Amino acid sequence: MLQKVATTGVDLDRVYGQTLQRIRDQEGSRSRLGMEVLMWISHAERPLRIDELCHALAVEIDSRDLDPENVTPQDTVLGSCLGLAVVDSETSTVRPIHYTLREYLSQPGVLPDAHRTLGQTCLTYLNYDQVKGLPVDKVDKVSGLEGMPFLEYASLHWGDHAKVELLDHAKSLALKLLSQYDSHISSRLLFNQIHNPDPYSSSHRLISGLHCASYFGIDEVVAALIEMKGCNINRGDSRGFTPLMLAAQRGNQGTVALLLTRDNIRPDKPDDGGTTPLLGASRNGHEGVVRLLLTRGGVDPDGSDNHSRTPLWWASFSGHEGVVRQLLAQDDVNPDEPDKDGRTALWAAAHHHGHEGVVRLLLVLGKANPDKLDKGSKTPLWAASRVPGMVRLLLARGDVNPDRPDNNGGTPL
Repeated sequence: MLQKVATTGVDLDRVYGQTLQRIRDQEGSRSRLGMEVLMWISHAERPLRIDELCHALAVEIDSRDLDPENVTPQDTVLGSCLGLAVVDSETSTVRPIHYTLREYLSQPGVLPDAHRTLGQTCLTYLNYDQVKGLPVDKVDKVSGLEGMPFLEYASLHWGDHAKVELLDHAKSLALKLLSQYDSHISSRLLFNQIHNPDPYSSSHRLISGLHCASYFGIDEVVAALIEMKGCNINRGDSRGFTPLMLAAQRGNQGTVALLLTRDNIRPDKPDDGGTTPLLGASRNGHEGVVRLLLTRGGVDPDGSDNHSRTPLWWASFSGHEGVVRQLLAQDDVNPDEPDKDGRTALWAAAHHHGHEGVVRLLLVLGKANPDKLDKGSKTPLWAASRVPGMVRLLLARGDVNPDRPDNNGGTPL
């Protein structure tokens, strides 16, 4: 029906508004249930399966454990929102009846406390005694054996909601969780999300509470954690990732600024692959974070990873012009620094992706060598041969040899 309504000029906002009022007017718990279903289907970070949703709705804020009797039957859950939510037959996820409903529910003022409610629900769930008692190394068996379908979502997304709106109560719940995070099963789930490791690998040196708060970029929680006695601000996980690395890679500028205020911070500490926070921020195009790191002492703007790739190399490869411009302004950045294959930042920008803006910056600001060979004797022009605009740009220069062969005798043509 909504598919037809949406194309006949009917005022959908009015229709949805009237339906929401009917949901609020329901008797007993159905009113609260219906509104919470709408919160989840419109503000969750991903669509929830129906079993996940039923368990999320069963959570009572400030309760110590989940009461199985609170898990409402699926038909009752769906019926409480008067047809506005349906279960997708292919994915078993709950979704709005029409995409315009999500747009309506996401408007400011329609569901003003949604992220607060969702965040507190996740944190309450993660602080349940029965969740805290789960063994960290059995994460692959939790959903099936323990019957906790909401565990994964709560572990991976509580911070997304808390970051939007963090009241004192939610902050208290977050600190309670993170103070024991090393031995909490959600640390393993988030570790797997970050690193995608072998599910049967050792759980030694998982991420800490500070890692978690830095990953989500919840500045208030980060500020509280770094003041706690015994907090190791430079601790690496089993892949060498520090809290600063996670914050820098994800562009959490406020968190990076907080961590950099600490005298004992090691701002250039690399992970096991040689990636520094500056390199991670440069690769992902986080200009504000790059600026903070470059103005902090102890950061090498031309430091390379285990593949000899510098922040400039990765920013160029990814096409981040703003970051490239910042790095080229540093006196000790070499625009022609090759990686282990002999490929420069110019080569990386020209190859396949054809980042013309970056190439222009490297040639004009960086004075990069436009004809520098890699270890296979391939030039940037050879690398750019699949991108017509890039070929024109390089051929317009007088210092590029269009016929230079590689080690196999192949030319750009």
